[in-house]
Amino acid sequence: MKNNIILASKSVFRAQLLTRAAVDFDVVAAHVDERAIERDNQLSKLDQKARTAHLAAAKAFAVAQQHNDRFVIGADQTIMLGQMPLHKPRDGDHLREQLKMMRGKTHSLISAAVIAKNNQILAETSQTVKLTMRNFKDEEMEKVIAASGDELLQCAGGYQLEGPSVQLFEKVDGDYFTVLGLPLLPLLKALREVGALS
Repeated sequence: MKNNIILASKSVFRAQLLTRAAVDFDVVAAHVDERAIERDNQLSKLDQKARTAHLAAAKAFAVAQQHNDRFVIGADQTIMLGQMPLHKPRDGDHLREQLKMMRGKTHSLISAAVIAKNNQILAETSQTVKLTMRNFKDEEMEKVIAASGDELLQCAGGYQLEGPSVQLFEKVDGDYFTVLGLPLLPLLKALREVGALS
């Protein structure tokens, strides 16, 4: 490892966003039990934005503890349909169940990023996007699932706006990068402000 910045995520999409922005970084996956953190009673009292930032910080700290003097980016994304959180689908049945729940409705997606160094949070940023799905037919959903393959099982909510799933949507209010997994523009600004980027 030689770069000053570490992305504490195994997400291919987050890595692609930073790479395309010409950011030099290393990847070190953060091993945290997100569902266990979410079950914490104190965390359950926080709103979606604060919970997302808390999960991003947990990932950043998990990696920063082992890599002193380096800027560590922790990131997380949460999806809420009303008061119901939606996660990565467990399997194909769960994927279909989630997509049908979102059909014809608007849900909120929040992506948060935290920059940590030497066990301190230097910056935190998040953005919210409102996404509305069409009232699609079951056969349309099945066509999208067939075209996407198992990739949808790796995505919060079970869709990829950058892939065939976009056909299921009617409207997106917010930043495209945020949907892909990072509040990229605010994150780049924060990296410059803390001295990680020149």
